[in-house]
Amino acid sequence: MKNIVIDVNIFMDFLFKREGHEKVAEIFKYFIKRKIRGFVCAHEITTLYYFLDKTSNNANKIRKSIAGIMKRFEVIEINAEILNKALYSKIADFEDAVIEISSNEKNAEYILTRNIKDFKKSIVSAITPEELLVILKGL
Repeated sequence: MKNIVIDVNIFMDFLFKREGHEKVAEIFKYFIKRKIRGFVCAHEITTLYYFLDKTSNNANKIRKSIAGIMKRFEVIEINAEILNKALYSKIADFEDAVIEISSNEKNAEYILTRNIKDFKKSIVSAITPEELLVILKGL
């Protein structure tokens, strides 16, 4: 089973129905059916909550969305070891470096993101939803 770490922008595409959200919805079906294993970093949950709170004044809907994500995807705890390793990553953006190190710790095959360029120096390959769909259709 493939392990995939999901960047926050993928969840935002889906929840805010941004361009490409249909492909993300198709990918999420693979996670829900447990054909692939999905992870999300704990700090991404707080970031997502922040953006949802900025755009909606419906606290119940926000909590339901966050709870749904936590139910379907494994949350990677961020600890001092991960943070220390991220400090020395080749990735300049610290938040992205935390995702990279967390992905490596979970033996992820890919980081699913819209921002491939942010992960050019990552030790775990970054992939777009379109690229992942091609791989998944071959399973």
